[in-house]
Amino acid sequence: MSDQNLSRRGLLSAGGGLTLAALFAGAGCSSSQQPASGQSSAPGKALTLSLLLPGDVPAGWDAVLAEVNKKLQAEQGFTIKPQFIPWANYGQQALLKFTAGETFDTALQARWLNMTQLAASGSIVELSSLLSSGKYPNLTATIDPKIIELNRWSGKLYGLPQINSVARFHHFAIRQDLADKYGMSEITDFAGLEKFWYDVKQKEKGVTPIAVNSRMPKLLVAWNPVGWLNPSMWENPRTSISSFTGDSLAFVLAADGKQTGSANPVPFWEAPGMLDALRLVRKYYQDGLINKNALTVDSKALESQFKAGRFATGWAMTDGLTSQMLPELTKNVPGAMLSNVVPLKGGKDAKPYQTFQADNFLVLNAKGQSNEKAMQLEEWLSIKENHDLITYGIQGKDWNPVGDDKYEMLSTYTFPGFALSWRAKLERRIKDMTASESAWFDWAQKADNFTIDPYASFTPDPEPVKRENTQVTAAMTQFANPLFIGAVDVDQGLDKLKKALDRAGLAKLQTEMAKQADAYLKGQ
Repeated sequence: MSDQNLSRRGLLSAGGGLTLAALFAGAGCSSSQQPASGQSSAPGKALTLSLLLPGDVPAGWDAVLAEVNKKLQAEQGFTIKPQFIPWANYGQQALLKFTAGETFDTALQARWLNMTQLAASGSIVELSSLLSSGKYPNLTATIDPKIIELNRWSGKLYGLPQINSVARFHHFAIRQDLADKYGMSEITDFAGLEKFWYDVKQKEKGVTPIAVNSRMPKLLVAWNPVGWLNPSMWENPRTSISSFTGDSLAFVLAADGKQTGSANPVPFWEAPGMLDALRLVRKYYQDGLINKNALTVDSKALESQFKAGRFATGWAMTDGLTSQMLPELTKNVPGAMLSNVVPLKGGKDAKPYQTFQADNFLVLNAKGQSNEKAMQLEEWLSIKENHDLITYGIQGKDWNPVGDDKYEMLSTYTFPGFALSWRAKLERRIKDMTASESAWFDWAQKADNFTIDPYASFTPDPEPVKRENTQVTAAMTQFANPLFIGAVDVDQGLDKLKKALDRAGLAKLQTEMAKQADAYLKGQ
């Protein structure tokens, strides 16, 4: 990103000029509103849309689904049948379902999953003509046009952005009651966090300071806009990082690329602060600050353990959802309190890099039963009453409204709205949202609090290096993930990773990344 503040013009201009044009021009993605592959529902047969959703089945789901389908059938003439796939298996199983040509209708996808490959293969529907058809006024009214533009790839829209804030910024959810106990009423920097972790380790029996699950290793050291456990990036949150696919090697791109015309991508370990971060995480692991089962524990299981009081720090996002854990936490640990810590140098005035590209997309399967009906479902979920039903559950049983924009939780029902129904203009805040979370959530709603990454809309095309990228991704899973969580010696682990990446085709990947990133800069 450039160092200039984000302007409305800049926000809009960031949406074009991506480097996937050649790939997607020949991808053959259908934008037809007709049922794909002739697989329309037989005349007279009720249509049931099949949806792929991540995570476990929500508590009380059967009752909520019955109400949703009753309304859908009466108002739209079809029903839905979601398939919940545990997070540990979601990425792989969803990809297999797409490649096997299954006829489900929608799915959660993202660059950190398999969205780039699916767009290239024509497995997901290009949505521009559908969205602009005029048939879905509620949907278009609830998604900011600027967000749509920023989430196009080479001018094409391969999914509906699922967001509840302008910018997404990961950070830390901590046990504030423990911080208060050790004289740390407010933590504002990474050094303060580290002191908190060591205090917990030394003085709180049975509480692990930092919770890391099997989906998190890639987030810890080299990630946009900051590595979660990388102090250097919290000090200077303006590093541009790109990879061909979500689990592949992270390349750091030159900060002065717009001036020089050269992105000069380097493997993450060659960038400032990365090696120091690896050594620090290794120390945390050896000192017992990080749970030893980080590579294998499921995110849902770890969340349950956090709510049971077994961890002092968890991963959080500026999505207003941290406070949802508080009722169960306080039930298990009376007097417990949560707060959100974003240890940016400069605090809320830091203006960190932001690409404004969504983390999550709702995509339509090109082989689904009816693209039009799938979009009609998104239109129906863009009406507040329907959105509230699937998102929060049955009113009076699972939740109660508090005014027009807040709600009170009455049960443990939680739905993955980020995979289907997030609409920034419709989302309610939990009534008891903590003051710290509310403040950072407000901060994330304002684009002017961020600086546009100079590579904001750069989406590299993996097709020219498809074979090498697959091999590199496998090497990253085997050698980088243990390195990222601190489970192996840094020098030995990095040496093994480098050798594996060289065999897998790192040189070709780096050359192709440079070629595409330079072309992107030239087009700006």
